Amino acid sequence: MNVLEYFKPIKAFMFDVDGVLTDGSVILLENGLQARTMNVKDGLALQMALKAGYRVIIVSGGSSEPVRGRLRYLGLEDVHLGLKDKLKFLEQLKEQYSLDWNEILYMGDDLPDLAVLEKVGLSCCPADAVAEVKSIVKYISPVEGGKGAVRDVIEKVLKVNHHWRYVPEITSR
Repeated sequence: MNVLEYFKPIKAFMFDVDGVLTDGSVILLENGLQARTMNVKDGLALQMALKAGYRVIIVSGGSSEPVRGRLRYLGLEDVHLGLKDKLKFLEQLKEQYSLDWNEILYMGDDLPDLAVLEKVGLSCCPADAVAEVKSIVKYISPVEGGKGAVRDVIEKVLKVNHHWRYVPEITSR
């Protein structure tokens, strides 16, 4: 089977934060805050997915208000931080949104993501994910986390479904 066939039925994207939407680095500031960077190309793709009618869900075991703020600024409402059991949470969302497993794309990069990656229809990871994750996913992006890996998978889903369209009002990145 061509891997792009897994991208066609996707209706919902679910992304981890650290190592996927960020490069996994944390900058420790003197005031005790921790700073992360996110890629604006990922941000535009997230907005394009929302505009095209896809569900976009962000999950993380960590909890950062600046991360929540950035994602809300981009228009994402399904931002769930501080999760202890991502799979249990996803099972609840799957039922709430009436989704089938094959309609869900999840991108994770590390050991806490394994249970979810084993369950979803399209399991993905960035190029710099850990070996255990790379060994079970259906698609490994050639792009590293925080550097456009999210854009890579969103673009593939939208293009294969003929939804890849730039809409000017979403340019506030």
